[in-house]
Formats: sequence, C-alpha cells, structure tokens
Amino acid sequence: MKQAVITLCLLLLCACSDRVHPDAEPLTSAFKTGYVAPVAIINTTGSVDNADRLLQPYSGQVSTNETEVAVFSKGGSVLIDFGKELQGGIEIVRSMVGSHKAARFRLCLGESVSEAMSNVDAEGTTATNDHSTRDIDISVPWLGTVTYGNSGFRFARLDLLDGDGQDVGLVAVRAISRLRDIPYLGSFRCSDERLNQIWQTGAYTVHLCMQDYLWDGIKRDRLVWMGDMHPEVMTLNTVFGNQDIVEKSLDYVRDNTPADQWMNGICSYSLWWIILQQHLYLWYGNKAYLQEQQDYLTALLHKVIDSTDGNREAYREGRFIDWPSADLPDVIHAGLQALTVRALQAGADMAGWLSDDSLRAACNEKAEQLLTYTPDAAGNSQAAALMALQGMMPADDAARIIIGNGPERFTSFMGYYLLEALALNGNYEEALRLISDYWGGMIDLGATTFWEDFNYSDGLRAGRIDQLPSPDAFDIHADGGAYCYVGLRHSFCHGWASGPTAWLSRHVLGIEPLGIGFSEVRIAPHLGNLDWAEGSFPTPYGLIKVKHTKRPDGTVDSQVTLPKGIKQRKK
Repeated sequence: MKQAVITLCLLLLCACSDRVHPDAEPLTSAFKTGYVAPVAIINTTGSVDNADRLLQPYSGQVSTNETEVAVFSKGGSVLIDFGKELQGGIEIVRSMVGSHKAARFRLCLGESVSEAMSNVDAEGTTATNDHSTRDIDISVPWLGTVTYGNSGFRFARLDLLDGDGQDVGLVAVRAISRLRDIPYLGSFRCSDERLNQIWQTGAYTVHLCMQDYLWDGIKRDRLVWMGDMHPEVMTLNTVFGNQDIVEKSLDYVRDNTPADQWMNGICSYSLWWIILQQHLYLWYGNKAYLQEQQDYLTALLHKVIDSTDGNREAYREGRFIDWPSADLPDVIHAGLQALTVRALQAGADMAGWLSDDSLRAACNEKAEQLLTYTPDAAGNSQAAALMALQGMMPADDAARIIIGNGPERFTSFMGYYLLEALALNGNYEEALRLISDYWGGMIDLGATTFWEDFNYSDGLRAGRIDQLPSPDAFDIHADGGAYCYVGLRHSFCHGWASGPTAWLSRHVLGIEPLGIGFSEVRIAPHLGNLDWAEGSFPTPYGLIKVKHTKRPDGTVDSQVTLPKGIKQRKK
C-alpha cells in the first residue's frame, strides 16, 4: 500500500510539472548566458586585502576549503573592469570568512568608470536607475552565491556596507552575459584595422540590443523606439540576416499605436515604420507579412497625406528629427519634408505590391506635390543629407555642407544618413575619414559599443571611460550629454549608433540588393584609399562572399561568390 501511494504521488507530481498557466508565455531558447571574468581591478578604497584574487579563475562551486580570498573590511570598496560592455548581471560568491549573517554590499554597475563610481542618491547627480536598476544594496549570504542585475554595463563597484562587525571574504565576482544565440553571418575586413574594429563594434552594439525586442539601449532606453530602429535594422540585416525580432518589434509598436496617432508620440517615427516595411519586403520578399500590414498601413498613409498643407508638411505635434536639431525648427521642417516624401514613395511601392491602385496614386500624387517645394537646409548636415537622399538638394551641395561641418556636426543616429548622402556623389574617402574620426573617436576613449550621442570636440579633450576621472581631462560621461541624456544618464550602448557597419558593407564591399527578396544584386565596390576589402553578406539565398583588391593602376580586381538563385546585374 505504501509503495502504491508513493507511486501515485510521483505520477501526480510529474503531471503537475507539465501544467502551465494558459496565459503564460513559454520561456525562449533564443538566448545564451555565460560567465565573464574580470580583466582588471581598477581601484580599491578602504581596506580590501588580496583584491587580485577576484581576477583568478573560479570553478563555479564555492568550497569550505578556500584558502585565498579577497577580504573586505567595512567601508572597503573595489572597482572591477570586465573588459567590454555586457548585457546581464553579476554573480558574487562569498567564502567562510566572517559572520554567518548575510553581508550587505552596495553594487553599482556602470558603462564607464565614472558611472560605476557614482551613487544615485547623491545630491545633484545625473546617475539614475531609470529602465534598469544598476545601483542598489544587496545581501550576500555566508558561504553562498547571489546573482543580481539586468542592465548594460562594463564596470562594477562593490562597497561593503555591513559585515556584522567582521571582515567578509569574497571568492569571485563574475558578470553574467545574456546574448541572443545567433551567428555573425555578415563579415567585413579591409586594409585599415581601425575600420575593421568600427564595423565589429557596430555589430556588437546591435547584438546586445537584440533582447526580447529590438531595444535602443541596454542600460537606458530599453524600449522599442520606432525611428531608432531603422539604422539598427540596416545593421542587423547586414550582420545577422533575417531575424524575427524585427517583425516582432514592428508589430509591437503598431499594436500599441492606433493608426490615428504617431508612434512613440513622434510623427517622424511613424514615417520610419512605413520606410522599414518597404525595406523588409525588398530585402526578404515576405508577401504574407506585408499583407498583414495592409489595413494599418493604408490608414497611416492617409494620415500622413492629411498632415500636409499643399506642398508642405504640416505636422502639428511630435515634430522631431534628432536631438541636436531639437531646438532648430527650420531644420526639423526640412527633415520632415524629406522624410514625408520618402515615406509616401515607399507607401506607393507597397500599395502597388498590394494591388491598391487608389492608394498608390494618392501617395505618388502627394509625394510629387511635396517635391515642388524645397525648404532651406539652414547649413545643417542632417537636413542636407535627408534632402539630398530624396533628390531635393544637389548631392554636391549636401556634401559641401556635411564635409564642411565635419565630425563636429555628426550625430550617432543621423550620422548614418550623412554617410549615405556622401556616397551619392562618390565622396567615399571623405566618408571613410569621418567614420574613422567620429566613431573611432569613441573607441579611442575606451568604447566597446557605440554611444547614444558623441560630441566630437568634447572627445578631443576627454579622458578614457576605463580610467578614473582626472581633473585635467573632460569627463565625457559625467559632464557630457544633453537633452534627455544629460551626464551619466547617457547610454553608452545605443543601437541607432551602428550605422557604419551597414554602410561599410553596402558601399565598400559594394553589395546592393536590387530585386525583391534579394533576387538580384549589384556588386560595385568603392575602396577609397583602402588597398583591399573582403567580407560576406547574408541573403535569403545564402551568403554572398566578395574580395576586392586594388591594382597598381587604381582599378579593382573583384572575386565574387553568389549563392544559387541570385542574379548579378553588371551595370
């Protein structure tokens, strides 16, 4: 009888373990987690003995026989560098040293040394716990392990607040990295190692932001911002190929925004949604997905048409291009005029693919009407780029503005479109120089991911983000930033800043999709001052592989491998 009862209980337990609440979302297997050991102890304060123990390998199991531990006295603090920006949390392992009571530590994560050294409760600080808690008191059990955190960081500071009056020993402090488990299909290498590093940094920046949705940042702005997604998706497609997170994120914003409202409260962000829908269809040719958008797309395009006054855009709210132009109404007007034309042209294409002749005619008619008016770019690089890309300004005129303003007027988001505008009339060497100066400037300061914004002139006088602030150097994190990203609130891993990755593959490798679903491609490399470039590019048919080498006479020898199903257009 006893054995029968035990058997019945085991059967019931197994049955219950398979039951899931009907509304519960299944756990995803799309991510991999792993431990990352510290690479350096940047600083200790107070009494911390043997801090370098935290740099030693850890087996993953705490032992009663730990003979070498880092010993903290009350007030002792250690600042740890994990070597690169990460998405995830921290594991802290405590030894037998000290009281059996839990020890209280303050944990502060940071994307820079300055941020890790900050306290969110200090008067006048710009440090925050917005979007992800990164500064908090935690309890660490005696002879045990605790894990904490879900944020973006590279550095961690641990302060012993209370060890019950005794020293506290730590065996290990490790970061826990969480990344979508996908291969880097696209690749890029050239004769300039700085550009190689920039390409890879942009790819890694977007990879970190590919969490449950396509976020703009992993510390702050862990949100789906529609306009910010466009350069992110261009990079994502270049590196990772077709990923369902893109459609999931587009649909999320659509489903949370009635068609009579603007996405994220910003008119241009609804325009970017339209542009992205066209881009996805051209890239992957998923007709079923485009058809799912038809009702919403139709309503939104009519709202865009209704938001014009004759041949001018006339949006009444949510007027925005990017932050550095937020206080420049003429620049915003010029940018919105160009983006509206682009969205309407995209809408006309999609209406044609969806066999809606009436909508196609309405979009084309309004786009042509808007093109009869040319706003003043006001000498602004962003406005000039957007207008040139729509044929509203001669490419040479736009290039003069962009090159004349130089990296000082670049922005992390709109910089991608400035580079695209320079490519219109063959300014490839200038574009490569600006990539090297602007995005390379962040790397020179210790960046392993690209930032929400970067003021180039501030960077010239700034100290590195992986060193303690110096009174003789500008603190690029604590003292920089503006608008919504003042000081330490500034995100140092922002997907919208990844534009050079997509641009280098598109223009240096020269891979341009032409037919719907990548059925046709043009290979037209532009090496500029490079000696060679090679790489791969993901398509629905497989990888395109190219290698371009400059001959002594300046011409380029190209070796191209195309997957079956893709036709190469020669001119």
